[in-house]
Amino acid sequence: MSAVFTNVAPVFILILIGWLVARTGLMRSEAGDSIAEFVFKIALPTLIFRTLAEAHFGGASPFRLWIAYFGGVAVTWTIGHLIAKYLFKRDEKVGVIAGMSAAFANNVFIGLPLVGRSVGDDGILAISILLAIHLPLMMIIGTVLMEHASAKVDGGGRRSIGAVLKQVGSNLSRNPLVIALALGVAFNLSGFGTLPTVLKSVVDQIASITAGAALISLGMTLTKYPVRGQLGLASVMAVLKLILFPAAVYAVALLVDLPKTWTAAMVLTASVPTGINAWIIATRFRSGSGLAASVISITTLFGVLSVSFWAWLLS
Repeated sequence: MSAVFTNVAPVFILILIGWLVARTGLMRSEAGDSIAEFVFKIALPTLIFRTLAEAHFGGASPFRLWIAYFGGVAVTWTIGHLIAKYLFKRDEKVGVIAGMSAAFANNVFIGLPLVGRSVGDDGILAISILLAIHLPLMMIIGTVLMEHASAKVDGGGRRSIGAVLKQVGSNLSRNPLVIALALGVAFNLSGFGTLPTVLKSVVDQIASITAGAALISLGMTLTKYPVRGQLGLASVMAVLKLILFPAAVYAVALLVDLPKTWTAAMVLTASVPTGINAWIIATRFRSGSGLAASVISITTLFGVLSVSFWAWLLS
């Protein structure tokens, strides 16, 4: 267990350092946004490109990986939605945000660095394969469900699925992660082999700073997501996120006989704190933003415990 904690603790210590830096005023919280923008637009795409460009897939199919992870998403999101709607008597819009908060892991800023430390290159490859469809699929589902919920709660019409797909597709076509995924796979399939020596040195140096910069920037931006309101519901969603979600992913991974390293990568990334995307959708639709912010903060606070447990179980 001590070896597991040694791998997990630095991830959350770096988040804590970022939070303290912003909280004490040593650096402005806006600086965290700038660092996060650098990570999202440059460092992380470089890491993903390198991983996929140099990967040896060995004929492995991604479908079992996707089934394992999104099977866990479906179970957790549905249960979170039903609990919010029927147990806590919240409306349909809050139900969507509750379910999404319980099932949307921060697999970019926390999951990838964590899996890289705990599982290694095979884990990073698994995360990269997940990221190929994770953001598009989750954002489309979240937006469609919120459009439907808004029409029921607020009245009025709702956009067609085609209109939603067009908007999300337009956004994703400019997304640096999606572009990096496409370029990495294209280079891998081109048969060029390895990157030229000089280019590889540059790529390696940029990729190497991804984890630290991502975690510190995340800590700095967490000052924007205080625990406020709906504490009971937020706490339940946090439990679903940190316990039920990884358990569901683990169960489906065993059912589909996912390879051990890929199982570990999927379960670990499912066990990390909630990502900000649920808050983004909540803010856009003006419902449940306080709930989403609270779940982000609570899961980040207790994430080191849950992640350590799952890492120990999988070791």
